[in-house]
Parts: sequence; structure tokens; C-alpha cells
Amino acid sequence: MKLVALVNYFRNGGSYEVFCQQRSLNIASEVVEIYMEQPFNLDNDLAFFEIENTEGKIEYTFNGTKYFSLFDFYYFQDAIAASNIASNLPLSDDEIAQLLYNYALNDA
Repeated sequence: MKLVALVNYFRNGGSYEVFCQQRSLNIASEVVEIYMEQPFNLDNDLAFFEIENTEGKIEYTFNGTKYFSLFDFYYFQDAIAASNIASNLPLSDDEIAQLLYNYALNDA
């Protein structure tokens, strides 16, 4: 799943519980983190891991692939909630994804 598709799913009322079930993520996890392979590119696929597995590491290797943390799902869900307030509704899913991507690269 790419970042714009994740934004679209949740901006359109997607369920966190269903999302986790579809990806075999533990809904009771303290937090699910969102990762990406480098070199970072907005069109790269995302990977999702429970913090109990990553131990909050910025770099995490899974099945021989090295991933790097973008942000956790709490931050992402807060950003989606903010994107759905009236003043931000004109922003497209692509624009929201770009803002999140820029945050992950520059501010995190």
C-alpha cells in the first residue's frame, strides 16, 4: 500500500480495526508503526509493524528487507483527523500524502 492509498482509505472512513485485521496486525499493540524502504519515494510501498516487534527502532529488518520508520499510527490518525476539518477538506489525498511524506523526511 502506498501513502496516498493509506490516506484515502482513512479519509473515507476506513476502520483501523479492519485495516489491522487485513494485515494480520495485533489490534491490541501499543502502537503500529509505518515504515518504508530506502531510498524514500512517495510512490514506495509502506510496511506496518507493531512496536513490540520493532522496539521503536528507526531502522528495522524484516524478511531480509531493511525498512525505515516514517511515523506511528497515532500521528497518522491525528493528521487524518486534521485533514477532515472544514478548512482542510479542499486538500486532495495526494496533497495530504505529500505533507505527511515531507514531515517524515524533514521534521520527524
